Amino acid sequence: MSFKFTLIHKDKYTDARAGILEVNGIKIETPVFMPVATQGAIRSTPINMVKDCGAKIILGNTYHLHIYPGESLIKKHGGLKKFLGWDYATLTDSGGFQVFSLPQKKITDEGIQFRYEKNGQKVFLTPELSIKIQEDIGADIIMVLDECVEYPCSKDYAKKAVERTIKWAKICKNVHKKENQYLFGIVQGSIYKDLREYCANQIVKLNFPGYAIGGVSVGEGLELLKKVVEFTSPILPKNKPRYLMGVGLPEDLIESVERGIDMLDCVIPTRFGRSGTVFTVRGKIRITNKDYRRDMYPIDLSCSCYTCKNFTRAYIHHLFRVKEPLGATLCSIHNIHFYINLMQKMRNAILEDSFKEFKENFYSNYFNKL
Repeated sequence: MSFKFTLIHKDKYTDARAGILEVNGIKIETPVFMPVATQGAIRSTPINMVKDCGAKIILGNTYHLHIYPGESLIKKHGGLKKFLGWDYATLTDSGGFQVFSLPQKKITDEGIQFRYEKNGQKVFLTPELSIKIQEDIGADIIMVLDECVEYPCSKDYAKKAVERTIKWAKICKNVHKKENQYLFGIVQGSIYKDLREYCANQIVKLNFPGYAIGGVSVGEGLELLKKVVEFTSPILPKNKPRYLMGVGLPEDLIESVERGIDMLDCVIPTRFGRSGTVFTVRGKIRITNKDYRRDMYPIDLSCSCYTCKNFTRAYIHHLFRVKEPLGATLCSIHNIHFYINLMQKMRNAILEDSFKEFKENFYSNYFNKL
């Protein structure tokens, strides 16, 4: 078993990259979108349908899986893949992002003290504990514990969080021993260029197999997200994968890939799908809108997903009107397929040195304007 990232081609006119990530025998073409199985399932979506959409790597959430069912049960199953019935690669985050969103947490250089949401039990999450939990869960790729700050955040506090993130990254690297499991470092620094550059340089020195940019999609908006990626991504090694955590809408994916990002994840495809919001090449539509009550077309005429090949907008509209859960499932399947297909289109454009043209054409149709 092994880990290898091969950079195949860089677009001539942008920083967009096409590569192949090989992890424990699974080959993943990049750039790649990774669906999120927060609590051990892609919400509303059977795992075989996620496979059919073309996904080759999915995420689990360390915090939620630790609370229930607990990493010991997952370990008894033989790890996260067997627990989920998943054939391809898996990744877990450190649990830090969820913890930082909790009220009444206390953060020190040693770790984070908080109470579980469900039972109020007091817990102290340390870098060592985060790694131990992730080792037992058994994902192929795991993440260091970092401090994710909210936006806006003062520069003084962001600097403290950066120093803590670097310290925790060193601890995580030292205590992580499990073979065939690959630990990524995370860069923090809020929206501050000098802090991002400093953090990136320090994390790169630790020589992780891959690197993530964290602390985005916390309310800063697309323009600031683009700037953060622009001044962070070039510092990360060219021969290792770059992962932007928790992003986002189709336009977020495109702008991030244009700036050199290889891996992205977000709950948006299924979260939007459960409310009847679906993505098409002509933009988002809300299938619960009365305009679709008698619409005999599929969600997207250009789409080859299971939903679009078999069902009309009118049928899916009906499912939501009668509160049939199948509606959320069909919309989620479509959205996951849309995202994965979007990444494949971007990859093809990179290989042809036509990423700028692809972006212009996509936006022209998606927003109906350049």
